[in-house]
Amino acid sequence: GRYFPKRPKHVLVVEAKFDGEQLATDPVEHTDQPEFATELAWELDRKALHQHRLQRTPIKLQCFALDTVSSAKENIGYIVLDLRAVQEKKQAPKWYPLLSNKYTKFKSEIQVGVVLETDSKALVDGFKAKEAPPREGKLSTLLSGLDPKSIAPVLNEEEGYHQIGPAEHCRDYFVLSVTIVFATQLEQLVPSTMKLPERQPEFFFYYSLLGNDVTNEPFTDLINPNFEPERASVRIRSTADVLQVYLCAQSKLQIHLCCGDQSLGSTEILLSGLLKKGNMEIDQHPVAIEGAFVLVPPNRTKQKLPQLPLDMAPTVGVSVILQRESLSAQPLIPLNAPTEPKESQEKVLSPISGRTEGLQQRSQNVPSQADHSSSAEDEATESEVESLKFEKGMKPKTKADNGPVAASQPNPVGASSSEPVSAQKIVIPAASHHFCFSIDLRSIRGLEVGFPINCILRYSYPFFGSAAPIMTSPPVEVRKNMEVFLPQSYCAFDFATIPHQLQDTFFRLPLLVELWHKDKTTKDLLLGVARLQLSNVLASEKTRFLGSNGEQCWRQTCNETVSVTAAQGSGNRIAELSYAITLEDYGFVKMQEVLVSDSSQCVGAGQQRHVPHTQPHCAPGNHPEPRETLEYKAALELEMWKEMQEDIFENQLKKKEMAHMQALAEEWKKRDREREALVKKKVAEYTVLEEQLQKTLRDLDRRERQLFSAESELQRVKKELQAEHERKLQELHDSVRRAREECAHQVELERSKIKQLEEDKLRLQQQV
Repeated sequence: GRYFPKRPKHVLVVEAKFDGEQLATDPVEHTDQPEFATELAWELDRKALHQHRLQRTPIKLQCFALDTVSSAKENIGYIVLDLRAVQEKKQAPKWYPLLSNKYTKFKSEIQVGVVLETDSKALVDGFKAKEAPPREGKLSTLLSGLDPKSIAPVLNEEEGYHQIGPAEHCRDYFVLSVTIVFATQLEQLVPSTMKLPERQPEFFFYYSLLGNDVTNEPFTDLINPNFEPERASVRIRSTADVLQVYLCAQSKLQIHLCCGDQSLGSTEILLSGLLKKGNMEIDQHPVAIEGAFVLVPPNRTKQKLPQLPLDMAPTVGVSVILQRESLSAQPLIPLNAPTEPKESQEKVLSPISGRTEGLQQRSQNVPSQADHSSSAEDEATESEVESLKFEKGMKPKTKADNGPVAASQPNPVGASSSEPVSAQKIVIPAASHHFCFSIDLRSIRGLEVGFPINCILRYSYPFFGSAAPIMTSPPVEVRKNMEVFLPQSYCAFDFATIPHQLQDTFFRLPLLVELWHKDKTTKDLLLGVARLQLSNVLASEKTRFLGSNGEQCWRQTCNETVSVTAAQGSGNRIAELSYAITLEDYGFVKMQEVLVSDSSQCVGAGQQRHVPHTQPHCAPGNHPEPRETLEYKAALELEMWKEMQEDIFENQLKKKEMAHMQALAEEWKKRDREREALVKKKVAEYTVLEEQLQKTLRDLDRRERQLFSAESELQRVKKELQAEHERKLQELHDSVRRAREECAHQVELERSKIKQLEEDKLRLQQQV
């Protein structure tokens, strides 16, 4: 193995189950690279091997971590091996990742080599046990007289079992269990033309077990079916031989995937393989048929669905177990679904109504997927929560003890209604500190603008008590490759606020310093903006100094250079700004109330008024120190409680926001998986259609060539017939012409003969 975490006081064990037999490796140390070095082997004949390959029986390897102290057994993950890929020639071992791996931060893998070997052991005939001759008696007479088609289960409601065979001879008790464990690629059963219910459809598996209708818990997601593995069991009273005859006669268990009252697909499991004639294996241990079976669509939709490859075929994992009731106390390990490991839910068929009744259900706590969210999502969630908190904090305050308080605020919060407008009063929270923040914009250098500029810098930070902009003056000329120090660029702010609110604001809200080009002839031009991260001063080293009244104060200073980015365009660097910022903490504010006059509400550009706290307004007399009074302690405790409650609220808000973001991310992933599965399904359908079209095109091309050849042959025959016709016609004409000439010649000969005879006649007459 590799990529395992190191766990002291733990050992690793791999258990493998196949052909109804479970084997396990020796325990090894739970290190990052455990060495199992164990061979697990099963013996079976070729016929059984062929049967397992036809049923696609998997070889399942489960990895467990055992606590050597408490002997607790913990499922780490599992591997499923395909028996069809095993060959007789030795192959190199492969690395298989653990499915449903408990160690989510580790991609644990186990190296497994699978080989099929021919057992070359010579069998000694002398030591072979001969088959026992069949016993003559009632049982053999009973079997010979039984018609397999006439055997039917009879329900005994009182004792809760099904009788198979004559009751006076069949007295052994058996338990037949069927478990639907998992399902994959179910979306392939729904053709594109099939209409499902408009509301969210529910799907379930249905089968009939000895006349009892059984359905599992409905599920709604075909792409990622999530349902509890359920085991339905029936008690049978019979004998092994009669049960074997019955299973051979009633050999098929049909399992249907249904939606409402229509079947989307079904599969058939041959039960005749549970009991074999003359094999009393069931007396020693349960017999089982386990595997992943392909679901076939019904006839009405089968013609519309293309033939899918094996890796995309819809399958259902089923385990059928038959055992004697005396062996039912032994633990059975059914197949687990290839998702999160879950304990199966057991159902026993009630002999009275034939319906399933839940006996017990044990669920294993599955780790929340919110723990496995990506760091990018966490960062995005945190930033969004922070922005929400900042927007919440920037809303107008309605209580006097929230937010920074400064005498320069135009609209001071918490003003007493009993005071006149010209002398408004600000109530300062007891936990507030007096801070002095100073900023010195020192120089501009590295200008990368195509013309000299008259530079002024401008910024505003309402948190310091005023939204009025602060600008350097007068404008200074800055050219390329020169550094210019800015005049009158120092400004200090005195204000009172709670320390954690100061830190929170500095971390969230940077100070934006604008670089302006001031021209007398044209309008002022904004060239760029520099972002000053004020939180950097909080990370600098603290130095101690004494205040004006001898109190202990703290100072933090930070000197930095930041880039000025272009205000328009791609945001390239156009200059560099050097600055120094200082934060001084004078401790708790001694003044509890501050009177603000009209004149103090107007703030100049280069100077900020601060909260006066030199002498508190106290009446003459002997008064105790304000911080030692019960009122002060109660107010301080109240402020600390408020701060704690605010932190709790913010944490709850952040958790809710992260939960919502996680739910949205999971929903998005689910929709993405659905779209991906739909696209794969469409691609498979279109691939089959494309192959059909290609075949049709090839047929058309072949027929076209055949037609062209036949047409050419027809043209050739036509030409030959035409030539033959013309030749025959010419011969006929020649024959007629020759006959006419011959006749004319014959007529001339006859005429000449007649003329000669006439002359002979005249000559003879003259002679007479």
